[in-house]
Amino acid sequence: MSRIFTTSVAAVYPHYVTKAERKGRTQADVDRVIGWLTGFSQAELADHLAAGTTFADFFAAARLNPAASAITGVVCGIRVEDVEDPLMQKIRYLDKLVDELARGRSMDKVLRG
Repeated sequence: MSRIFTTSVAAVYPHYVTKAERKGRTQADVDRVIGWLTGFSQAELADHLAAGTTFADFFAAARLNPAASAITGVVCGIRVEDVEDPLMQKIRYLDKLVDELARGRSMDKVLRG
């Protein structure tokens, strides 16, 4: 089992925000991407962050966007569409969305609009 599964989302979230902000995006942009992928409202996301929810429990509670399967590409040298473990794939989907946001892709494209 990967260590990331038992890591709290709150431990990684600031890194997502920092990465996006370095490229002129905002925390609200990161929250919007997370909400799109997971189905969580802003309040639900805040609750998970405050509670220290692990990635395993975070994605177990998520209502994954049906368009998530359209997320393709490479994160850390691994194609997200080829990741076999369902939980790891969801984590990679999130990583990929934050990467695209930080690279300046339009929100419409990031959210597979």
